[in-house]
Amino acid sequence: MNPHPGPMTEARRFGTKLHIPIWLLGLITFSGTLAMHIFVPALPAAATDLGASIGEMQLTVSLYIFGLAVGQLIYGPLSDRYGRRPVLMSGLVLYTIAGVAALISPGVHALIVARLFQAFGGCAGLVIARAIVRDTSSPDETAKRLAIMNLMVTVGPGLAPILGGALASTLGWRSIFAALCALGVANLLLTWRKVPETGTRNIETSLKSLSRDYLGLLASRSFVGYSIGGGCATTSMYAFTASAPFIVINELGRPATEVGICLALLIFGYWIGSMIATRLIGRIAMKRLMVISNLVSIAAALVFFGFAATDHLTLLPMMASIMIYTIGAGVASPNALTLAVSVNPKVTGSASGLYGSTQMAIGAVCSALSGIGGDPGLAAATVILGASVLAQICFWIAVAAGNVRREGLAAEA
Repeated sequence: MNPHPGPMTEARRFGTKLHIPIWLLGLITFSGTLAMHIFVPALPAAATDLGASIGEMQLTVSLYIFGLAVGQLIYGPLSDRYGRRPVLMSGLVLYTIAGVAALISPGVHALIVARLFQAFGGCAGLVIARAIVRDTSSPDETAKRLAIMNLMVTVGPGLAPILGGALASTLGWRSIFAALCALGVANLLLTWRKVPETGTRNIETSLKSLSRDYLGLLASRSFVGYSIGGGCATTSMYAFTASAPFIVINELGRPATEVGICLALLIFGYWIGSMIATRLIGRIAMKRLMVISNLVSIAAALVFFGFAATDHLTLLPMMASIMIYTIGAGVASPNALTLAVSVNPKVTGSASGLYGSTQMAIGAVCSALSGIGGDPGLAAATVILGASVLAQICFWIAVAAGNVRREGLAAEA
């Protein structure tokens, strides 16, 4: 008999009959990234109101991404040890309280801290909602439900900037955090009513075992190459996300409503790339497809950089190049992730968490670097071009390391 059954027995007793609404799990997952994207169109207005610089306001985005990166390493092990439900509800409480702190923040530094803790809370949904799907579904059903959730999470950030721009222009930038607080309360109440415990408490989960898994992955050149390359190829777009309001409004003199449209097109490009990837995977080798698609991103980033560096940046060429860049990223992303978590099948969970954390960390660095200097368009273009080139180098290193390893195994055989 298991001496530590915890509250997981109901889920295990009923297996796949325990059904938690997919819309609720999608909403919980979506909330974490929503808070990052919805505030972006309001950055200039908040900067003026708080007397803050562009770089300080961009920290409210980059540190939010950093919080998501750190949280992905923490919430999975915590939910394994203490259960899904209490850890998820604790995260939602933190998300809501931090939203209140952001709503009433008197200055930019208080806002930055509140945003960091909001990210720590919102990250719970990103990790635990997917774990709940695995707990309560058969393998085939899990894949279907996760696909629906991923679609919701991909479409959500495209709509979030439009909503954020509308709220900021009509009710003021603080209304965005009032809406996020309301969402946090709703998620908390719905989780309390509709989400029972689904996991198995594992008292053997320890810092030592987690450290061993992570260190083993970090010692693999293939994993590190795919992870850093995948992060540079995908979340480097956060450099444009953080800079878009200042480029569109301050540099190009366009209305604030167009910021949300630009960011929606960016997400749409990534969605198109993901759809292309589903068609090509299986027909073209994943490593080749990953490398070719990132070359497309490099070419688009070079065009964007050329316009910015020569002071010929206008709205349509900028958005065309950025959209092509994100199409390339959308194709590269699933290939890089699949190859990374396949390096060592025995630690797939740890590899997935570490890959996601690496992505968010790179996104945080890119968004912070985009705030350097007085030309947001040139800064964003420089960061995106540099990141895409670094991604290509990392992909080549990872592929070469994998080839060497296979040759070594063949020689031993």
